[in-house]
Amino acid sequence: MKKLPIISLISVVLLLSSCIRGEEFTSSPTENFKALWKLLDEKYCFFDYKKAEHGLDWDEVHDRYARLVNDSLTDRQLFDVLSDMVNELRDGHTNLIWDFGTSRYTSFYSDYPHNFDGELFSKTLGDNYYYSSGVYYTRLPENIGYMYIGSFSSSFSQRLITSIFKYFEECPGLIIDVRDNGGGDLTLAQDLAARFMDEKTLVGYISHKTGTARDAFSEPKPVYVEPDTTLLRWDRRVCVLCNRRSFSATNDFVRNMRMLPQVTIVGDRTGGGSGLPMSTELPNGWSLRYSAAPMFDVDMNHTEFGIDPDVSVNILNSDRERGIDTIVRVASLLLQGAG
Repeated sequence: MKKLPIISLISVVLLLSSCIRGEEFTSSPTENFKALWKLLDEKYCFFDYKKAEHGLDWDEVHDRYARLVNDSLTDRQLFDVLSDMVNELRDGHTNLIWDFGTSRYTSFYSDYPHNFDGELFSKTLGDNYYYSSGVYYTRLPENIGYMYIGSFSSSFSQRLITSIFKYFEECPGLIIDVRDNGGGDLTLAQDLAARFMDEKTLVGYISHKTGTARDAFSEPKPVYVEPDTTLLRWDRRVCVLCNRRSFSATNDFVRNMRMLPQVTIVGDRTGGGSGLPMSTELPNGWSLRYSAAPMFDVDMNHTEFGIDPDVSVNILNSDRERGIDTIVRVASLLLQGAG
């Protein structure tokens, strides 16, 4: 089973179980279909945006899938039908989960070039690299610092980041590679971004559902990232590398880093995943996770479908054949002032 990108929550507690109120459902296939559609209809946060982006008509989805559900369906047949309905939302944070499987929407990355290669990653690291708490780091031959963070689920410490910065103190620039980072702890991602800031910085906005109507949201509230001035900060140039699998908390990290004048985002568009998730349960015990609170950038743009890089680069086959990661090469040239 593929590992799903996940995202931890900030100060608000969104990963609490909710329940269907005001209406009782049995555990029959048709009743579970009704419960699932109703839960999403009342609690999902991107209906208007996804209607505008790709024509999502949630009422039409109801009618189309209602014709496929009857009480003679087996559990697995029902799971497959309901999973397909959930995937109409095109949301990597929205999943139906049971013992025998987890529904997943993967087209946000599977329909595009991967732009990350394990063999090229090994060649980039070479033999003289360090590894701690999920972070790989080394000095490239051009004296550019390189650190790879494959997940924000590993709790690397502020002490480690300080140690890495000191190791790179003679480097004129730093590459932070978050390609294939599917997310994790949102606070950890924000704390890392804060190490590159000199002052409290507005990075975006967040809204929350205030009712069952599809457009019932609170006024957007600003989201700030504030550095700890007692910690060593990096004030030189930075390139952040991303691809379509840079998702969830990593999408948020890229959003925050691109606010800084010394930072250049390099690679492919991120995978998105800007809705904070919540979990609930269907009458038959199946779990449902869904995007419940939309997050925006500083211009109130959705980042649910990803963030474009400042410099768009794909890995070239000609470079791959020579054992060169094109995206790392371009970033290194930019930091050397030759790009």
